[in-house]
Amino acid sequence: MEDIERDYDKPIVEACIAAKTSLIVRVGMLELGAGTGSFRVREMMHRIAYPMGVHVRADVNLTDIEATCTDGVSRITEVVDLPTTGVNTERIWLLEHFADWLSVKCGQAGTYHAMTVVSRELVDNLDEPNVYAAARKAVKEVLAQDQDAAEALKDAVATVVHNEDEISQNRIDAAAMDTRTAAGLGTVGSTPRSEAMPTTTASDGSEDSRSASVSVADAVENSDSSAAGSAATESSATSRGRDSAAGRPASSDKPASPKPQARGGITVRQAHERLDLIERRKPLYSPLFSGFASAVACAAFVFLLGGGPYDMAGAFVGAGIGQWVRRQMLGRRINQFFATGVAVIIAALACVGTLRLVGIFDPVALKHDTAYIGAILFVIPGFPLVTGGLDIAKLDFPSGVQRITYAFSIILVATLGGWAVARMVMLNPQGFEPMNLSPWLMAGLRMIAAFCGVWGFSVLFNSPQRMALVAAVIGALTDTMRLEMQDLLHVPPEMAAFLGAFLAGMLATVWRSSVRHGLLPPHLGYPRISLTVPSIVIMVPGLYMYRAMFYLGQFNTLNALDWAFRAFMVIICLPIGLVTARVLTDRSWRYDV
Repeated sequence: MEDIERDYDKPIVEACIAAKTSLIVRVGMLELGAGTGSFRVREMMHRIAYPMGVHVRADVNLTDIEATCTDGVSRITEVVDLPTTGVNTERIWLLEHFADWLSVKCGQAGTYHAMTVVSRELVDNLDEPNVYAAARKAVKEVLAQDQDAAEALKDAVATVVHNEDEISQNRIDAAAMDTRTAAGLGTVGSTPRSEAMPTTTASDGSEDSRSASVSVADAVENSDSSAAGSAATESSATSRGRDSAAGRPASSDKPASPKPQARGGITVRQAHERLDLIERRKPLYSPLFSGFASAVACAAFVFLLGGGPYDMAGAFVGAGIGQWVRRQMLGRRINQFFATGVAVIIAALACVGTLRLVGIFDPVALKHDTAYIGAILFVIPGFPLVTGGLDIAKLDFPSGVQRITYAFSIILVATLGGWAVARMVMLNPQGFEPMNLSPWLMAGLRMIAAFCGVWGFSVLFNSPQRMALVAAVIGALTDTMRLEMQDLLHVPPEMAAFLGAFLAGMLATVWRSSVRHGLLPPHLGYPRISLTVPSIVIMVPGLYMYRAMFYLGQFNTLNALDWAFRAFMVIICLPIGLVTARVLTDRSWRYDV
């Protein structure tokens, strides 16, 4: 605690290991709280540690992180626990920009955007209400008002793209060496930090690529500053205490971290102030608008499942009210499982009540017993289901199993709530009646419904509107393809889900690569996970799971197992499709290191 306070106003590259660790672990904590998987949390922590000359090894679970950081001289271990978990794609995106912003401030090249003016404007103006508009305006100024700066930025983009494979290979080599020395970094002794012994480090042979990275960072930073100035704010922040312990000296064959190059710039306090603004950002959407987005998403979901106008109307009302109640309860930090159960029961009752009210004027509405299932699909935990599968694909079984267990716990609570309502009001869901539309009309309506559904779920995940629209376009293409393959080519639902998820992963990669290579505006670069998960969550077989619980409640075990295994097969095919796309397009996923 004392050493962190002592170095709080020092430049980051000159601060002690405890101060650097406070930043690294805090970024990991914010990333984990945003709902992403352990592989991504570790990647982000490495990106923060690398320009500071720190090596980090972290064990990440559903709600806790244990990280050991070393700079070759001393070592410190820090443990953080989160009270709960959730999803916040805006935070995931902002942390990507923060990592680039910090990297450039420490004299290294950015890895998320070559045009670092985007990251700089976003991070420096986080306290402004129109921060996104400021970033877009800065990019336009760079490209329109200063032709020399624009040419310099284009050269920097080309250089970063040229060196991307070499830098990636260096990271793979470093990770391989870390694997061989993991035993020496995994445990921490009781030696006081002041008694930590110096350690000799070995070079990993990547000085040339580091020099190239620094020169690229210089070119980008200089071109940025020639077109638009930064407006970094400096305000006092409360110093953060950390529980830490020193450890044994590091092994002599640990890969050397890059030597940080100070720009006279950022201090530990200023970096924490930026993280304060990211952590304290309010949700982009009010509970009322979130309820509207949930209503749109679930009504579209019902149509994709085969429901008609009455089913969609009931789901719209029920899901909107249910999500509004859920947001209100979660905003008061009420237990997630209790909030989910209450929201599901209220949503189902609201849907049934709506259809009974319509039934006074049109008795046909009383026959739509399956609509209530669509009204409770907004609680489907798509993010932990998918990220759990991705973690298992990266051989991180503790985190993957925890996430999948958490997801199935939410599903269990939700399906039990839906079954309870069905028993109370004597419902007998047997599926939706066919609408008998022409194939071309059905395909067009499916594309519109998929677009609206993915947009709605993206809003529930707190995605900015542009991010939500990009995800919606990807979802409209992939989900329509999935359903049309099932209807026209008689592809099994499991294979169709795999192909849909695979296409979503490939399209998200193409989008990100297009931004990276300057084919799309730089402010439209979004993390893959913020595009892929919302676009495939609408493929999760919620109807199968709810029908399985309904039959289980009636002790009709054969039908319950039938629907449960149908759901299970589709669910496991979704992350497999995303993993396949990542393996084909990402070297860090293609090789086990």
